[in-house]
Amino acid sequence: MADSSSSQNLLEVKNLTKHFPVSGGKVVHAVDNVSFSITRGKTLGLVGESGCGKSSCARTVIRIYDPTSGSIILDGEDITKLSQKQLLPHRRKMQMIFQDTYASLNARMTVQDIVAEPLRAHHICKSKAEEREMVADMLCRVGLNQEHAGRYAHEFSGGQRQRVGIARALILQPMLVICDEPISALDVSIQAQVVNMLRTFQEEQGLTYLFIAHDLSMVRYVSDDVGVMYLGQLVEKCETDEIYAHPLHPYTQGLLSSVPIPNPELARQKQTAGIAGDIPSPIAPPKGCRFHTRCPYAESRCSEETPAFREASPGHFVACHRINEE
Repeated sequence: MADSSSSQNLLEVKNLTKHFPVSGGKVVHAVDNVSFSITRGKTLGLVGESGCGKSSCARTVIRIYDPTSGSIILDGEDITKLSQKQLLPHRRKMQMIFQDTYASLNARMTVQDIVAEPLRAHHICKSKAEEREMVADMLCRVGLNQEHAGRYAHEFSGGQRQRVGIARALILQPMLVICDEPISALDVSIQAQVVNMLRTFQEEQGLTYLFIAHDLSMVRYVSDDVGVMYLGQLVEKCETDEIYAHPLHPYTQGLLSSVPIPNPELARQKQTAGIAGDIPSPIAPPKGCRFHTRCPYAESRCSEETPAFREASPGHFVACHRINEE
């Protein structure tokens, strides 16, 4: 029988690893030994620089990519090794909102067909009339109307296309929604509208979100917990307020110091060290702590031993030799 802590978690990811083979017998270490859980009805924000493995992790969790190793437990069931046919019933529980609406929305399909596609795949509707009614209702809920159903994706603005993508993801009333940078390609004014809409759906339906982003200010607004990824590994994770008030990992500190301040006077006073250097290649990640090549506190030990992902304070996990020693 599962314990109470497990039953409170809708998603549990344990030691998840995803490697992509490339020419020359080498592999891209996209995701390495990542573990986290998301409480039902809550949001985990996953942040980091471009190329750190956020999207690869998300796509592996939802089984677009098959994991190299590790386990994915959704609503108490292990979906790690299920075939695509076996996964189909679980697809109703988890859906994804993509960043690139040009690539994720079929240009040859009308909005009606795009949003109805999940309904058809799971044989939800008994008639075409019921299908049209469900699609019209869903379009209305995301700020579109029934007249939009007969149009094609290229006829819409970026914000409207993303609303279509959200309608498609939510029409099955899933439990888990993975948002893969759903607002990064939108204007700032539209970003706020889309995020507020996602929060409204969460409150109404009790949705659980895995929210991928590189904008730390937006993650602070939408997330209950934040996980920071660097070069395929999770380096810090805790409650949102805690990570902004007391960031422990040098990489997290560097990310936060790079966030722009809208007040010019405060911005001038702020000492922005940022993060030196470039992110190493995921084909040949550094030994030991993967951040040691850019870390201002790196010691000889950091280039030899991989730091354990440990609980530095209640609920605050970090992978750093310096913090673990303290």
